[in-house]
Amino acid sequence: MTERRTLDVSGLPPYEVSNQSPLFWGQVLMCVIEGSLLCMLIAVYFYLRLRVDVWPAPGVHLPGLTLPSLALIPLFASCVGSYLASEAAKKNSRAGMLLGLGLNLGLATVFLVLRALEWSRLNFTWASDAHGSIFWTILFLHSYDIIADVLMTAVLLTIVASGHYGPRQRIGVHVDSILWYFLVGIWIPLYAVIYWGPRLIGGGR
Repeated sequence: MTERRTLDVSGLPPYEVSNQSPLFWGQVLMCVIEGSLLCMLIAVYFYLRLRVDVWPAPGVHLPGLTLPSLALIPLFASCVGSYLASEAAKKNSRAGMLLGLGLNLGLATVFLVLRALEWSRLNFTWASDAHGSIFWTILFLHSYDIIADVLMTAVLLTIVASGHYGPRQRIGVHVDSILWYFLVGIWIPLYAVIYWGPRLIGGGR
């Protein structure tokens, strides 16, 4: 009978702040699922657009480009904070995590304020027509994800600031950055579709 060899892993840390962590891959799969949903909404957008001659309906003006375009600046810049926080989590640098999380949280809040201002200036609702319905659905879903991640970042920042954190919380900081990169990256095609699509395809006013 062959002797079974065993490996003593008792000395290994229970958590590892790296891309090999199961939590990291769980976050990646969540982003894949969420990305698939948003891609389906883009498909719905173009399906509805091709079913009508005028997009949006007469009397409804397309949303302006100034605020959503301006909001891209803090959104993209916030990735710097996510990167700093992620790298600091790997090095167990409390100061680095505080800086990165704080920078990300502040810039993300600026982005949400600009988006709220944009909402207040829209002259159509989800009940106006097909364009309004899919526009608000895409915008609301992405905003919901942004708000959820901002709240998670705020919780992580509070934990790190209190000093009561360990490897598990540091992994949370790392995977939080993955989600934020996804939310920023997926907004690029969404922004192009709902703001520039009608203007480039035609029919927008």
